[in-house]
Amino acid sequence: MSRRQITVLGECVADAFTDGRRGTHGELALRVHPGGGPANTAVALARLGTPTRFLGRLSGDVFGRLFRAHLADSGVDLDGCVAAPEPSTLAVADLDGEGRASYSFHAEGAADWQWTAAELDAEPAGDPACVHSGSLALVRAPGGPVVEEFLARASARATISVDPNVRPLLVPAAAYRERLARWCELADLLRLSDDDLAHLLPGVPAEEACDRWHSAGVRLVVVTLGAAGALLSLDGERVRLPAEPVTVADTVGAGDAFTAGLLHHLGGQGLLGGRLDRLDLDRATEACRFAARVAALTCAVPGANPPRAALLAP
Repeated sequence: MSRRQITVLGECVADAFTDGRRGTHGELALRVHPGGGPANTAVALARLGTPTRFLGRLSGDVFGRLFRAHLADSGVDLDGCVAAPEPSTLAVADLDGEGRASYSFHAEGAADWQWTAAELDAEPAGDPACVHSGSLALVRAPGGPVVEEFLARASARATISVDPNVRPLLVPAAAYRERLARWCELADLLRLSDDDLAHLLPGVPAEEACDRWHSAGVRLVVVTLGAAGALLSLDGERVRLPAEPVTVADTVGAGDAFTAGLLHHLGGQGLLGGRLDRLDLDRATEACRFAARVAALTCAVPGANPPRAALLAP
């Protein structure tokens, strides 16, 4: 079965990490990796072998050129990207002892949030099996409502996947909460982290949160729990899956890689392209096990550097 294309819509972010070295005059050296949740997901999908089209607003600055090269080298179709005059988004990451990153963002007036209806109306609809979006491009003004409308149009033919990827330093968590019911109404698949859950529904158990989101309309919810694995909920039927054992370099991009692995596996089974009507718990569990392997391999190397298909061959 030939794989149908997946379209990913969202931002690219330059992830800058300290490398531990200081210059003689107190300078702080940084190493910069191409990142951003949607871009990471597109790269991981393409490396796994899924035909992937990325819709992003890419700046012409040094970071924008880095993004283009990184996406293209991974085999992502960039024909739908906008050449944006605004600057790229920069995030400076601080890693804790477990390799988990916290960020400070430099994003005012950045290219990623400036989507217009005319730009997305110009994108040929094509026939993607799935459209994946989320993160800041879906919630941040002025482009967020335009992206949401694009997903609504795409839902007539494609499976819709959303990752909220909550970033309260840039957008208050309340803004995500206000929009999440609408996203669940549009989406067939919602993937989020335990950190996202804590921001969206503080103190609410993951199982109860899944039931709320199912009631809002989404069929498949997956909450990734870091070293504790993942919770899969399909219309209220649930499975808890362990994490794959791995020596962690850092966890940057692990959730995005999980999402890509999940979509890649579902696409390979011919289950994308509608409302996931033929998906059952066994097939969803198998897809999540594969996704956990992809995420683990991403955690084994620094930065958001997901594996290529050869590393996952039996």
